[in-house]
Amino acid sequence: MKQITSIQNPYIKSLVQLQEKSKARKQSGTFLMEGKREISIAVKGGYEMETLLFLPEICSETDARELSKNAELIEINKEVYQKLAYRDTTEGILAVAKTKSMKLSDLKLSENPLILVAEAPEKPGNIGALLRTADAANLDAVIIANPKSDLYNPNIVRSSVGCLFTNQIATGNTSEIIAFLKERNINFYCATLQNSTSYHTQDYTKPTALVVGTEATGLTEEWRKEATQNIIIPMQGEIDSMNVSVAAAILIFEAKRQRGF
Repeated sequence: MKQITSIQNPYIKSLVQLQEKSKARKQSGTFLMEGKREISIAVKGGYEMETLLFLPEICSETDARELSKNAELIEINKEVYQKLAYRDTTEGILAVAKTKSMKLSDLKLSENPLILVAEAPEKPGNIGALLRTADAANLDAVIIANPKSDLYNPNIVRSSVGCLFTNQIATGNTSEIIAFLKERNINFYCATLQNSTSYHTQDYTKPTALVVGTEATGLTEEWRKEATQNIIIPMQGEIDSMNVSVAAAILIFEAKRQRGF
C-alpha cells in the first residue's frame, strides 16, 4: 500500500489546491472531504471515492477500507494529515471524491414536489444550514440560482454536516429555473417584502417551490414579477428581515404541515 510522509509530495500539493481553489476542483472534477460520517453519507448518496487517505494512529486500514471498497488507500503521517485536514476532530480520514452533475435536467422529482430555491446565497454557513433544513424536511430538491460559491467548497461541505450529499441539488440562472418550474407546472412562492401576502395564507399542497433570497438584497425583480405569489413572514420586532436559513425553515415546515407531515 502507498505511503506518503511529506507535505512536499506533488500529490499532497495537488490536494491542497483541491481544498483551496474552486478552479482546481472544477478542472479535476473532484473535491476533498474529511470525516467518517461525511464520507459514509457521501458513499450512501452515490458519490464515488477515488482515494482515501488515513492516519493509522487514529483510523485503521480496516476502518478506512470499510468506508469504500473501491477507493485507493494511502497511509499518511500526522504532518500530512494536519496539512490537509480542515478540522481537528475528523477521525484521521480524508477522501478525494468525484463531483456530481448539478444540472436542472438531472433532477428526479416526485409527482407532487416540494422544492427550495435559494437565489445567490454567499455565506457557506447559510448554504449549509439550508441544506440541513432541506434534508430534515426530505425535500425533493434544492436549487441554487445564480450561485456565488462553489458548492464543493470545504466550508460548505463542513457546514452542511453531510447534507450536501443527501439532497438532490441543481444550479442555474434565474431565467432557466423559472422556465424549469413553469414547464412542470410547479407553483413558486417568493419570500419578499414587496407586494406580499402572509405566508400562511397560501396553499402549498400542490407542486411547490419556495424561493428565498439574500438577507442584504432579497430576491431580484424577475422572481418577484414571475411568482405565483409573493409571500412574507410577518415581523413584530424592529427589524424587517431574518436569517435566510431560518426564514426558509419556517416556510418549508408550513408547507410540510399543510401536507400532513
